[in-house]
Parts: sequence; structure tokens; C-alpha cells
Amino acid sequence: MGYGVVLAAMMVCAAGTLAGQAAAKKPVAKAPAKATAKAAPAKPVELSPAITSPTDTLTSKFVVAGIPVILRRVTANNVVAANLYLLGGTRQLTAANQGIETLLLEASERGTAKYPRDVLRTKMARLGSAIGVGANADWTTISLRATTTGLDSTWAILADRVMAPRLDPADVELIREQFVTATRQRKDSPDALLDYLADSIAFSGHPYALEPTGTEASLTAITTADLKAYHASQFAKSRMMLVVVGNVSRTKVEKLVRETLGRMPTGSYAWTLPDPPAELPGAYVVEKRELPTNYLQGYFHGPKATSPDYPALRLACAVLSGRLFAEVRGRRNLTYSVNAPFVERAFSLGGLYVTTTQPDEVLAIMQQQITSLREGTITNDGLERLVQQFIVTYFLDNETNADQANMLARAELYQGDFRRAAQFVDELRAVTPAQIQQAARTYMSNVRWAYVGDPSKVTPARMLRF
Repeated sequence: MGYGVVLAAMMVCAAGTLAGQAAAKKPVAKAPAKATAKAAPAKPVELSPAITSPTDTLTSKFVVAGIPVILRRVTANNVVAANLYLLGGTRQLTAANQGIETLLLEASERGTAKYPRDVLRTKMARLGSAIGVGANADWTTISLRATTTGLDSTWAILADRVMAPRLDPADVELIREQFVTATRQRKDSPDALLDYLADSIAFSGHPYALEPTGTEASLTAITTADLKAYHASQFAKSRMMLVVVGNVSRTKVEKLVRETLGRMPTGSYAWTLPDPPAELPGAYVVEKRELPTNYLQGYFHGPKATSPDYPALRLACAVLSGRLFAEVRGRRNLTYSVNAPFVERAFSLGGLYVTTTQPDEVLAIMQQQITSLREGTITNDGLERLVQQFIVTYFLDNETNADQANMLARAELYQGDFRRAAQFVDELRAVTPAQIQQAARTYMSNVRWAYVGDPSKVTPARMLRF
């Protein structure tokens, strides 16, 4: 096919798979005491200096009561997105308590110290706001989406869910059953099962192999007392980072945080990037299923987010994805879905995915295309078109305030500086064809596979050749 890049519909993974993005799983005041004497004037609160970017004057970073806050002022609409990140992800978990953090936060929707369940739901319905919980390998997120007029009331509910969940045993049991049912249903969806198996084998022995939303065994074993103990020991300001995007001032954000989350215990947690995963040889896991087609997903370890190889491997996966689409689907009609995903985490993953009735034939084509990418270089014109497609997709994927909040969080936590988000386009444009070739040579090996389908249709030795 030459070394040109297949774009348009073939660019299945042009923007990469963002697994570090914390997507919400589901949408979801005392009276003052009578004064007996004239109160002394309140001492003004000293504000921490804000960090800003010379290329992004709308975004700043500051600290409120020990909690880092990134604020992007967007006046184009009256929607505010606020994401509170509880840092640590699967490193906070063990095999026995996987899912405890998400279970706790979801159960908090059933009522808090200030907001009994029915009051909480009535207020949220009237506000038209949404509060969601999401978890990934590196953090758990509780997030709100509200209008500027509903921000104060929605924030008060979110903050109380974090600070003072009721965790009544009956409510915990109801949420637990929902979680366990969802976990069981994962086995009924080939793609969901494939994702679970592929992630587990790719990070065998690493915290990333744990499931942040839990397993059937771990969720069943967690008690209400466990949730309360976890909340008391792990919900601290040192584990928190807040990102706010919307038409809201720093003064407003300072006030909201200081009067709520700012009163929580400080704790001693310090965010660091996780240790790199072990260098593992190629391997595979097979799950027998009687299905009309077979599902294959393999992962290989990529560089850490601060590496100059990171954007190069992202583009290499895009090139490979386009070529696989053209060859496996377009030319040979062996599938309706094939791509080479790029999974964005502190330590990235590149991958290979297909659903097909002829897995052996597709595996051979995948190996040929990886070899082609290692041995040749794409043209400068092809790379320029690819990068331009990436940029278009990038801006489309970051249109909403919530998307921008996640983008800023990833830059801050993975690359150490929220300002790196503004450098994304420049970093892509700086990648050369030789760097893409080198990324393919360096990282596209030792693939660890998950297979769901008919075992007789796939030859294990083929999977071990990568």
C-alpha cells in the first residue's frame, strides 16, 4: 500500500483512547446563630499566587486550603464543569477491596449528613444539574455539571457527598447489588469481557491490573463498616485536585472550596507517577464463547507520559490503525471493526483490536503491517495530513467544558504541568517520520492478548509471534 497514511474514516483511533479520562458513570445550611455582640471584622484570607500560561491566559492554577485548583474561565456559555479528582486510583486498592471508592461515592447519592436521600434528589431535579462518579487506573472522579446560577447549590451537594455520606446499610446494599449485577453483565458483553481480560493480562502483577470498579468477589465482601473506615482514612485534602471550567471567577471557586472541602483533614498523601510495569513477554488468555464472531485485543507497553516517544507512539498507532482498516476491512472484508488503540495513562499502552471470523488470517496481516511500519517510513506529506486530522479530532474532542477539564487534569498529573495541554498540537507537529518508525521498533512487541470466541479458530503460536 506504500507508506502514505490512510485518513478520514480509516482514522479510527486518530485521537487515541483516553482511558485516563474520568467519565461519569451516571448523571447524577445552618441558620446563623443570633448575635449577642458585634462581631469583629473578618480577617481577609490571603490568596495563593496563581500560576498562568503565557499562551493560555484564561487558565490558572492556585491552592485553596491545601487543595490544588486549576481554573479555566470560559465565558462562551453558562455551563460550569467541576471535576474533583481523588488521586491514587488502583494504587489505593488491594485485590480484596477493589471497587470500594466508587461504591462509597455512588452510595453517597442515597443521602448525606445535610441532605437526606429524598431532599437530595428533589434538589438535583429542580436544579437540572448532574453529579457523576467515574474511576480509572490513576484516580476516581466525582464531577458536577451545572449552570452558573445552580453552581452554589450543586457544589454544596457534591461537597457533602464527599465530606459526610450517610452510608446507611440498606442503601449500601442496594448500590452494591447494582454494582455486582453490572459486573456479572460484563461477562455477557464480549467487548466488555475482552477489555477486562486484556487489561488484566497486560498489567499482570501491577496495580493497573486491579479493577477500579471492583469484581464480584470484592464487591460482595465489602461491608458498610469497611466503607466508613475507608472514608475516615482515605478521604483527605492531600488526595484531592479540583479542575473547574466555566464562567466562574476565582473568588467564587475559592469561597466554595474553603467553606466545604477545605475543612477536611489534610492527610499525608503525595501524588507521584506509578512505577513502570514489568517488562513481560508475549502471552495470551482465551475465554471460550459461542459467538457469531471472535474478539481479539492485544496490548503492548508504551512510554511514560513525560517521554518524547509518547506523541510518536500515538501517531504510530494512528498510522497502524489506518493501514489495518484499509487492509483488513477495506481490501479483504474480514471484519467490521479493526483498529490500533492508543491508551493514555501515566504509562501508555498501544494495542491491536479486531472482531472477525478469521482471527488467524487477521493476525498474520497485523504482523505484516507492524513489520512494514518498522522497516519503512511514512512520507512527510502523509504525516502532515495525519497530524492535521489529529488536530481537528483533538479540538472536536475537547469542545465541552467537561472535556477541557479532563484534558487539563491529564496534563497536570501525567506531565507535571497543566500548561502542557496547550502544547499538544506543537508536540504532534514536531514528530518526524523517523520517530514514528523508531516508536514502532521500540514498543510494538511482546503483545499480550485476550481472545473471546471459538478457541479452535485461533492458533496460540500466532499470538506469541508478536
